[in-house]
Amino acid sequence: LDEPTRGVDVGARAEIYRLMTRLTEAGLAIVMISSDLPEVLGMADRIVVMHDGQITGTIADAKQATQESIMELAVG
Repeated sequence: LDEPTRGVDVGARAEIYRLMTRLTEAGLAIVMISSDLPEVLGMADRIVVMHDGQITGTIADAKQATQESIMELAVG
């Protein structure tokens, strides 16, 4: 999913999150690309950060991630 909630209202955003949660609970994996850090922190199990087309780091346990730790990886 590429920026799944960009440009949608709060109600639609909540519905998208519910659908994503149901899919993962059913055993499916979701690859989500998002520039919305609170969204990433709220939805991800694992975070892979890229800068200039290269992976700069992986945070295996997203519960331990912070906006600061993600940004440190994102700026190279």
